[in-house]
Amino acid sequence: MEINKLVDLNSLRTSPQLSNNQEKKLLKELEVNILDADWITVGIMACSDSKAIEALQSISKKYSSIKFVNLDSLHANGSVFLKGNQKTGNVFIKSENGLGEGILITCQYDEGAKESNTFGPFPLDFFS
Repeated sequence: MEINKLVDLNSLRTSPQLSNNQEKKLLKELEVNILDADWITVGIMACSDSKAIEALQSISKKYSSIKFVNLDSLHANGSVFLKGNQKTGNVFIKSENGLGEGILITCQYDEGAKESNTFGPFPLDFFS
């Protein structure tokens, strides 16, 4: 499957391998949505808690306005699903088997007329 736009990721359960050119195109399209959103939520599927936390931290490093709290207290065994909320800063993690791997970004809006949109899955190193 050719990945050229964010919509091309919608049917995937796990993140695809992307070329540098594909990453640049997708990131440019994603950033338009992130900058338009009032806040984002992040879902990360990973093989370990440390990989999920590392992926979350890469988002905060890339976007200084996106911060999360209490990352040192997070722990789960085996494959995990991590969820972070930019608006509250809260992050939760739980062990969960059978998931793919990748980052999901949901752009959220204070205004009820705008519908939230989820993008991804992106590779765990997409924001690095």
